[in-house]
Amino acid sequence: MKTKNITYIAIFAALISILSVISIPTPWGVPFTLQTFSISLAGFVLGKKYGSLATITYLLLGAVGLPVFAGLTGGISSFVSVTGGFLFGFIFLAFFSGTNNIFYSIIGLLICHLLGAIQFSFLTKTNFINSLFIVSLPYLIKDILSIFLAYFIGKKIKNIITKNIN
Repeated sequence: MKTKNITYIAIFAALISILSVISIPTPWGVPFTLQTFSISLAGFVLGKKYGSLATITYLLLGAVGLPVFAGLTGGISSFVSVTGGFLFGFIFLAFFSGTNNIFYSIIGLLICHLLGAIQFSFLTKTNFINSLFIVSLPYLIKDILSIFLAYFIGKKIKNIITKNIN
């Protein structure tokens, strides 16, 4: 792996971390954040492999206890909380966004929401359909708009990067 790629991975892991702590708490424990935007952006700019690695780096930073998750939280306990399924799902979002196809990014988003709703349902003993209405549907419009915004901003960033390399 080239130094340039490692640097981009680190930059996007930092960006995801910064935009993840900007959150609006909710009574059900799943906040509104800019994670979807930043993770999609990492995928769109860096591609499947490096966008996923940036996301995994972000998750590892949080796992070791750095306060990079929503609400300035971190630690391994975050992965077994009501938001843990979403954390695992972010890898799929980054990977599918790395195809540079909005349709596939939305598939990655739906996988992320599915994993999040499953874990929320399991931990709160809420039936799955109700969990979808609580922790998925209220976020879908924001998340889909985030993907579109990340796609268009990502195209601009890739053009800048390409011009500066050549």
